[in-house]
Amino acid sequence: MNKTLLLIICDFLLLNLLALTSWEKAEPTAVARPAPGQTAEAGARSKDQDLVETMRLSLEDERSTRTQLSTQLASLEAEKSTLASSLANTQQQATDLDRQLTAASQDASATKERLAQLQREFDAKQAEAAHQREQVAKLEKANAEARERIEGLAVAVKVAEQEKQIIRETAETYKQQAEAERQERQKVQATTVQLAQGVGQLAEKSGELTREIRDNRPINANVLFNEFLANRVEVKIAAERDAVIGSGRRESSANTVLVTDGRQTYALLHIDDTPFSYQELSSNWLRIGAELSRGSGRDAATTLHFLSLDPRVLVVPVEPAQVALLGAKVYQLALEPFKFPDAMLVNQGGKGYGEVPFKLDPQQPAFVRMDNRFFKKLVGDFTPSRGDLVFSKTGELLGIMVSNSYCALLDNFLPAKSIKLGDTSGQETGRLLSEMASRYRSLPFRMQ
Repeated sequence: MNKTLLLIICDFLLLNLLALTSWEKAEPTAVARPAPGQTAEAGARSKDQDLVETMRLSLEDERSTRTQLSTQLASLEAEKSTLASSLANTQQQATDLDRQLTAASQDASATKERLAQLQREFDAKQAEAAHQREQVAKLEKANAEARERIEGLAVAVKVAEQEKQIIRETAETYKQQAEAERQERQKVQATTVQLAQGVGQLAEKSGELTREIRDNRPINANVLFNEFLANRVEVKIAAERDAVIGSGRRESSANTVLVTDGRQTYALLHIDDTPFSYQELSSNWLRIGAELSRGSGRDAATTLHFLSLDPRVLVVPVEPAQVALLGAKVYQLALEPFKFPDAMLVNQGGKGYGEVPFKLDPQQPAFVRMDNRFFKKLVGDFTPSRGDLVFSKTGELLGIMVSNSYCALLDNFLPAKSIKLGDTSGQETGRLLSEMASRYRSLPFRMQ
């Protein structure tokens, strides 16, 4: 603090003291009255003393104030020094921070450039990846198209091979048919020669020729189907056995025809037309009953045969009295099953019919394979299935479909096993069915 400021402060304090000082006259006291000369002198001396005392007090106050001001000034100087030092440090820090900021800015700029470079490289990689994905997609599409073409070619080759096989088989069939026709012509020629030998022999042979012509004349398919519908016989079978869970009773119903071998008449069935199954574990049946019915006529059957020809084919013997009661046509077995290349397949349920070619199986001569792909004159909405009946074009019974493709040719009704209907508790039907199931499973897989 400079001297000018200090003097100003002192003058200010002095003026304040003078302004605050009370200058009124003291009240006179009645105790003592000094002499006039003494009073004046004393009064002057009192005023000087008061002034001196006031000045002394003012000086003491000034000294005290100066001391305080000096203390404050020292404190301020110290604070100033501290602030100056702090300012220097702050300036140094600011300088350092500025250098760091500059370096950081430079690093940030470099990092930004690097990031920009990396972004450009990333965009380039993404574009390349997208291009590669497009190429992969194109390759996959081309590969799929190639596979489709290969599959199409494979299917076409397979179809061509099948068609070639069919053509060969058809040619063989036509060859056989031509041979049969040639033999027939030879027979006719021989018959003609015999007819030329005499009128008597002609008369004797005329009936045979008429019958032969009638037997060799195909019957209209509609006529065959209508005849089948008019002569169907319903066979109902009910079987009972012990059951741990549920009912042990099973029932079945199927429509079929009567057929004869010249000695005995039978109702023809498939295993699927019965309560039995070769796909389950066989057990003994306690009671089995069967009933034949057509229109108002009905009668009970007594026996059930499992044929030696195929374990899936079953027949129910029908007595002459039962045949008369039912009033149905009895079909004959075909003596010449291969007289015609086509056969008449009739749905057992009466849903429809159609002409279908068939061929012999060299490994299984008792069966023919029906070519279901080439139905001719298909009538009705149905698919050939087990239990359907197959007739010759002359109206004779050829056989029964044991699978969706194979037909068992019927030339006899020799039984492999039989069940006496009624009380069957002592006949070990479970063992019998197990034996038949084993025979079925031993057949070639294509025929099952």
